[in-house]
Amino acid sequence: MTIDREARKRLFETVARRVIASADELTDLDRAIGDGDHGANMKRGFEAVLAAVDDLSARTLGESLKGVGTTLVMRVGGASGPLYGTLFMSLGKSLTDEVTREQAAEAFATAIEAVKARGKSDIGQKTMLDVLLPVARVLREGGDDITTRLKATAREAAERTIPMRAIRGRASFLGDRSIGHMDPGARSSALIVDAVVEVMEGLA
Repeated sequence: MTIDREARKRLFETVARRVIASADELTDLDRAIGDGDHGANMKRGFEAVLAAVDDLSARTLGESLKGVGTTLVMRVGGASGPLYGTLFMSLGKSLTDEVTREQAAEAFATAIEAVKARGKSDIGQKTMLDVLLPVARVLREGGDDITTRLKATAREAAERTIPMRAIRGRASFLGDRSIGHMDPGARSSALIVDAVVEVMEGLA
């Protein structure tokens, strides 16, 4: 699959607009178990990505992904900026304009390890990793109807954070009171996965 300039622009715009449109939902989720700023922070970061989309998409895929990551680190507050920035910057180190599913899976797995190291967290702790790791497994496995399965996996994985007790992040301070609420980082990750897959469907 070739990710040319037009595809890069479509990818970044779709992801950014999906996150921006969901800012209120993310804020409500974070208000229940965090600082209540996840939606506003993510919106600010992706508005900056959207404002720079022409410049970003003019670069190679790797360099453009690094640019998105750098923008998120600089503009998104809290823990989310460094974590999402790490994810995109790591992807940018591995991916070129010609991408196979196998290459994408390997780059995604490496990026997730970078996020784990940055956040000192792992799956099962009520974080974005509870979405990213299941999605990575589906991407690695491949097979028929992969785009539908990627979207469903991301959505269902975010929902599975509801009964979890938070171990990392601000929500961990609540202990058992964090149970019963979807993790906002898991939800924003699911939104991003869904948007990326939607664009990839159009390129296939």
